[in-house]
Amino acid sequence: MLTVLIVDDDAHIRELLRLYLRKEGYNVVEAEDGVEAVDRLDEEQIHLAVVDIMMPNMDGYELCKEIRTFYDLPVIMLTAKGALADKEKAYDVGTDDYVVKPFEPKEVIFRIKALLRRYQMVNEELIHLGKTTINRKSYEVQSMGKHVIPPLKEFDLLCQLASFPNQIFTREQLIETVWGTDFEGNDRTVDVHIKRLRERFKDQDDFTIRTVRGLGYTLELQQK
Repeated sequence: MLTVLIVDDDAHIRELLRLYLRKEGYNVVEAEDGVEAVDRLDEEQIHLAVVDIMMPNMDGYELCKEIRTFYDLPVIMLTAKGALADKEKAYDVGTDDYVVKPFEPKEVIFRIKALLRRYQMVNEELIHLGKTTINRKSYEVQSMGKHVIPPLKEFDLLCQLASFPNQIFTREQLIETVWGTDFEGNDRTVDVHIKRLRERFKDQDDFTIRTVRGLGYTLELQQK
């Protein structure tokens, strides 16, 4: 049984999510703030965390940083702060998704299921592309004898493509997977990041990121 950690200082929010999650067959662990959540993470095997931002003692931003440093699990930030700057900060500290209160519990359940599927597909720590190695834990790429640490979104985009070689992803799919469903930009963002990845790894000969006209992008392994 998968375990979801709910971190919120509002007992009503915790109760609401607990009822829906248990109905869907999830085990639920609760914490009132970030400090208590760290204790729960040390004690339990947690598969996903739903984290409020505005909490006493340790807020959601700090907790998300803690999770990204010491654990490998998806995070959904659940908060009343809906401004673009707040979302940007949340994604900068490593959240996978962002839901603004008030919310529909069923929507949170949908997002939890989607994130768990995604993590189960791409949770291998190392991705090997010929002699190129992508380390999802250290956010580092080793290629052509060099160690490269790309910006976070470039790295996430590369991981998504590299986890499924030869699979075509539309721009919309990549935006949803890498930037999240609440992203307010456009698909031009994907094109810009793909261009940067191609430039960053232009000297390696293990893979190429190909544009599939009218569809999207795919990462192809080079035949040797």
